[in-house]
Amino acid sequence: MTLTAASTLALLGAGVVGLRTLIARQAAIARRRIGKPLGEQALDADRVWRRKKHPGEPVELLLLGDSIAAGLGAGHRRDTLGARLAKGIARSAGRPVRLRTAAVVGSETSALAAQVAAVPAGYRPDVAVIVVGGNDVTHRIPASRAAEQLAQTVVALRERGAPVVVGTCPDLGTLRAIPQPLRALAARSSRQLAAAQAAAVHRAGGRVVALARAVGPVFAERPDEMFSVDRFHPSALGYRRTAEALLPAVLAALETADESTPANRTRVGPGAVPGAMRAAAPR
Repeated sequence: MTLTAASTLALLGAGVVGLRTLIARQAAIARRRIGKPLGEQALDADRVWRRKKHPGEPVELLLLGDSIAAGLGAGHRRDTLGARLAKGIARSAGRPVRLRTAAVVGSETSALAAQVAAVPAGYRPDVAVIVVGGNDVTHRIPASRAAEQLAQTVVALRERGAPVVVGTCPDLGTLRAIPQPLRALAARSSRQLAAAQAAAVHRAGGRVVALARAVGPVFAERPDEMFSVDRFHPSALGYRRTAEALLPAVLAALETADESTPANRTRVGPGAVPGAMRAAAPR
């Protein structure tokens, strides 16, 4: 090796070490800025929504995933993602909706299997919604591994007879609490994970909503409104926009499930009872 080549390698090595040091420092800065002002426990929004306005058997809605699915950052339970979706389904279907939240704050995709296992064996949701991925990015979990774990969960839910809608990893590049260049790296990693998730979910028979594309721009343009006090989790308005992005796919999944059930094929649309609903579901 010539002296010039050795010097070049040494400079490259020093550059890599310097970048790693910078990224580590910026990660520490981001953690200090975000902190945990919201704690680690989301509001309990599990209940039957809109029973007084809509009669009949409730639609069973299951939420799995991380803190976004759990609704951390919402100031009232009606503003959580699950509650927003439940109210949207109730308005469209003319039925009350029973929300069950299995999502856990801080979860990576690897935790989904335990969340499904924690749901009673006799429970069969009419639709399951999963939002996960942000913690996989921040903990540097390989996208291929996280996507495969997600696909396994979708398959497990489909085997229960439930249609599944997945909101793919949000764009972490919208988080201004993260300094550059770490924010750019987070944005790239979240895009890579979202793409891997979408492909895996499609193969597993689920529906996909690309949250980075659907709501990422408005979070980037209006961060003071869309994020809660920790500048990391959505605010009430942020959850509203996220639910609005997910709702069309959720309604389509419910309608498809209803059409596939012979007893309900003539009752598609408002007032129809989703075919996946069973008396075994807890009341």
